[in-house]
Amino acid sequence: QVQLVESGGGLVQPGGSLRLSCIVSSSTFSAYDMGWYRQAPGKQRDLVATITSGGSTDYIDSVKGRFTIARDNAKKTVYLQMNSLKPEDTAVYYCNANRGKYHYWGQGTQVTVSS
Repeated sequence: QVQLVESGGGLVQPGGSLRLSCIVSSSTFSAYDMGWYRQAPGKQRDLVATITSGGSTDYIDSVKGRFTIARDNAKKTVYLQMNSLKPEDTAVYYCNANRGKYHYWGQGTQVTVSS
């Protein structure tokens, strides 16, 4: 069973930065497409950013230019660098690993943007 463990969430003021990390317990991490999702209270879980096994990235419009997704295959880790944070970025952030029919989720890490 593949396990994903997120870290790096917390409370930050508007305009601040956080870096989320997700460590994946799989010897074939490099073969997975990875994604970060978020879920605000009372809302559905939405995709935020993705990075393919080949390193191609994609973002939702609301975070383009502010968030950066990256991966380190040697460390089996995917990151989400979040800059210029806004109150509307407040949510639980989840890491996802997928490869074909296999999808795995982390437990989530809370990000709160508030003054």
